[in-house]
Amino acid sequence: MKKAKRIAKVPPYLFVQIDKQREAMKARGVDIINLGIGDPDLPTPDHITQALHQAIDNPRSFGYPPYEGTFAFREAVAFWYHKRFLIDLDPNSEVMALIGSKEGIAHLFFALLDPGDIALIPDPAYPVYKTATLLAGGRPHLLPLLEKNGFLPDLKKIPASIARKAKLMFINYPNNPTGATADADFLEEAVAFCRKYDILLCSDLAYSEIAFEGYKPLSVLEIPGAKEVAVEFHSLSKTYNCTGFRLGMAVGNSAAINALSIIKTNVDSGAYMALQMAGVEALTGSQSHLKETNGIYERRRNIVVEGLKKAGFQLQVPKAGFYIWPKVPKGYTSAKFVSELLEKTGVLVVPGSGYGKYGEGYFRISITSPDERLREAVKRVAAL
Repeated sequence: MKKAKRIAKVPPYLFVQIDKQREAMKARGVDIINLGIGDPDLPTPDHITQALHQAIDNPRSFGYPPYEGTFAFREAVAFWYHKRFLIDLDPNSEVMALIGSKEGIAHLFFALLDPGDIALIPDPAYPVYKTATLLAGGRPHLLPLLEKNGFLPDLKKIPASIARKAKLMFINYPNNPTGATADADFLEEAVAFCRKYDILLCSDLAYSEIAFEGYKPLSVLEIPGAKEVAVEFHSLSKTYNCTGFRLGMAVGNSAAINALSIIKTNVDSGAYMALQMAGVEALTGSQSHLKETNGIYERRRNIVVEGLKKAGFQLQVPKAGFYIWPKVPKGYTSAKFVSELLEKTGVLVVPGSGYGKYGEGYFRISITSPDERLREAVKRVAAL
């Protein structure tokens, strides 16, 4: 069997490799504290699971769903966006249900890129942006996210010759992996840049509801005129602690939504309707769990930040999201530090280099573990 050439360009997915390392350590009887993947350990709110139970018993939930998502779900997405961001969306043309936001993000590249087309991709970043560019035959042009710039891309440094050829640009704030946030000034600059060069601005907003000390992350669609050039991806996974549901949404520019629908109608048959029914309850029902959820994550953030700072690590204190992004100690590469940390302490974190070359020199910690495990992990790291 000969594999397609496009596969050869794509490295193994980061968390697949990490899972293999973890399993090998567990087989040796090591107590692993897994601070790798950002999978919430908190329960899905009861009113959502109850709605799912009821939906499963509904005979109407077992048929093929509409390709673009049920109207009830799309309407619920529009309701939530208006309530949260005061953004008006047409559920018929500006909203699409996804089988998790990752699926929609990956498929968008196939909808927009022809072989050789350029995509502007942040680095470090969620690996799917770059790998989907490669799988679609595109060319990723990396936008360095540097600490001195607040981990925001410097759009002024993108050569005009590159910008004129680019089809899309991805941004992700609150950011994975750096934990950085973006203000309205940056979002306005991004919208203006994409309008100037006729680029689709793609915003990944999966972490918008995990925020601390009164901070409220922005949607790019809050920027006047953004819908002319922007599409946004969101997910129920982090907000409602239901990563396994695989339910998300793409919203915004109707032409981009339509292009994405052409790919999706040909490669999948939509999200299970019972999950969409539960999604309606999630989006339109009580949001009261978020206050408690964010209080828990803020406490966990503080446990990790204070412990690592006391141990001499350099890091920024994130205002939102699941992640801490410390620098590795002097004398280490990201991979060497993470490997030695796992081998000597049983604490599993992610090397920054796994998110791109500009992630070198950092590592990522997820705070989706109980307080006592985080305290133990920080204790072990400090003793390394």
